[in-house]
Amino acid sequence: MAATDRLLSRFSRSRAVLAADALAAALSWPLALGLASPAGLAGRSWGETALEAWAFAALCAVAFLAARIPRVSWRYLGLGDLLRVIGTASLCAVLFGLVLGGVGHLAGFTPLLPVIHALVVSALLLGARGAWRAAADRHGDGEGATPVLLAGGGDGADLFLRAIAREAAPRYRVVGLVTDDPQQSGRLMHGVRVEGTVDDIAHALRKLARKGKSPKQIVVTGREIAGERLERLLDVAEAAGVSVAVMPRLTDLRPAARGEPARIELKPVAIEDLLDRPQRPLDREAMARLIQGRRVLVTGAGGTIGAELSRQIAALGPAELVLAENSEFALYAIDLELAETAPEVPRVAVIADIRDRERILALFARHRPELVFHAAALKHVPIVEANPGEGILTNALGTRIVADAARLYGAVAMVLISTDKAVNPTSVMGATKRLAEMYCQALDLKARADGQGTRFVTVRFGNVLGSTGSVVPLFRRQLERGGPLTVTHPDMQRYFMTVQEAVGLVLAATVVRVKDEAIPESARQGGIFVLDMGKPVKIVDLARRMIRLAGLRPEIDVEIRYTGLRPGEKLHEELFHGRERLIELGLPGLLMAAPRTVDLAIVARAIDEAATAARAGREAAALSVLAALVPEFAREGGEAVERTAPGG
Repeated sequence: MAATDRLLSRFSRSRAVLAADALAAALSWPLALGLASPAGLAGRSWGETALEAWAFAALCAVAFLAARIPRVSWRYLGLGDLLRVIGTASLCAVLFGLVLGGVGHLAGFTPLLPVIHALVVSALLLGARGAWRAAADRHGDGEGATPVLLAGGGDGADLFLRAIAREAAPRYRVVGLVTDDPQQSGRLMHGVRVEGTVDDIAHALRKLARKGKSPKQIVVTGREIAGERLERLLDVAEAAGVSVAVMPRLTDLRPAARGEPARIELKPVAIEDLLDRPQRPLDREAMARLIQGRRVLVTGAGGTIGAELSRQIAALGPAELVLAENSEFALYAIDLELAETAPEVPRVAVIADIRDRERILALFARHRPELVFHAAALKHVPIVEANPGEGILTNALGTRIVADAARLYGAVAMVLISTDKAVNPTSVMGATKRLAEMYCQALDLKARADGQGTRFVTVRFGNVLGSTGSVVPLFRRQLERGGPLTVTHPDMQRYFMTVQEAVGLVLAATVVRVKDEAIPESARQGGIFVLDMGKPVKIVDLARRMIRLAGLRPEIDVEIRYTGLRPGEKLHEELFHGRERLIELGLPGLLMAAPRTVDLAIVARAIDEAATAARAGREAAALSVLAALVPEFAREGGEAVERTAPGG
């Protein structure tokens, strides 16, 4: 019933538009005659002119129906629609003039009459539409709209202004703009004045206050306003008692209703905006060539990194995507998401423990993956520290099992997701990930030496924002409870990166390794890719930023409490070991650590011995084998681990 009502309403609107256009067309004829020759119009009978006017209106009505002009929304009129109205009306005017001139009805009038008529009828039609749109815009610019100041100018501000102009009842009223260009000051954009520059937004707020046009909110429309600039803007807004919001990216816009334009839904400032991670230009075409038509396996597919790998890989068109995960719920969640977002991609959801050799071999035998992305791991430092045997069995032995299967079944490449905690590790988690790195490096050396076989790609990076068990979700939960926010040490620093950027760079590194291009010869065997993480961030600064983003004051509204370093934690993480030479690849976001390698047989024997000891519950023996292979490993900030050489 509702659908029928909408159809009738749309039909009624179309008839009203057609009637208005026909009336405008009828009026255009005597106006055109008068402009062409006032004396000629005076000498004609009004009955004759009226009959011709209605004949022209009928012609236009038929032509407009054929061109579907009555269905064009006046509020959302675009350039193409305008040209269609002008073209149809002008064609009707010219044809009408030629016909009447041919039968002698226009004697005494200038031959330019059809041109004059075309201009008049176009002006009437467009004038009616412009007047209606202006009236609608004035009607929607009521007192209920929130006054806002746009920060950023450019395309973002243009999009925002156009979007609210199209709303029947705008929720926002733009009172001013600030841009990056001082020369824009005083100019107008869609009738809104540029009040100054982003970096002097306090002055712009004072000017607007003097005019009685103080905004209640600052809307950031420019992506160039991030990091420290955004933090300074937040300081100014906080002092002025003004909130700050961010306009979503164009790809994040959602239609308000069927047939309606996208609505602007402002977002609060996110912690990612303050970290100011630059956008890396990635070769998506090369990634697509790598993935398209290939069978791909992702281990740990339900985790933060594994799930994002699955999303981005699914978007690149694999022949089959195998999702391997030990957690039933995590596997269900990512499988359901991909069923909705990429239903065309053949996928298989597999519950599998990477420590179960027979299960992994059966998985590889059945699906024969050509590309393997190994994201499964135990990553929470204190938990692995309390359960070191499990860390060895998952991070070291599990990686070996997956790597051996990839090699046995002829995968093109296997990608190991590593961590900055593998550099000079003070935790079992870091040391086990370093052992996994060493095993994959050794396998890659062998493949390179043999001139064939699976290539092994190791990618090392720091913390991923918002990942499971990371500090950002912890701070959010603590804020919801009113604090305090707990920080282990005032000098604690970490590298941070968004998961989307990290996974994009992992795929880029895989392309580079498989093609073996842009890599110096000295690093083509076993070199570790290291993601450019930018500058490290103090955790206490992160806590303060998140408190302020919640509209609260650090140490006044919400306490920050220091709890002391936890077992296995370091104050500062590193991306390179002292003996790993940094290699510049000239690729955005990608660096490389020259290999520090160990003989494959030695690493394999060490993993087997450590795993055997871990299964038997002999944690000290397992850790001593681990320490023998990773000599820089010292637990709890310097506590040495007794070392036993593999096989000794």
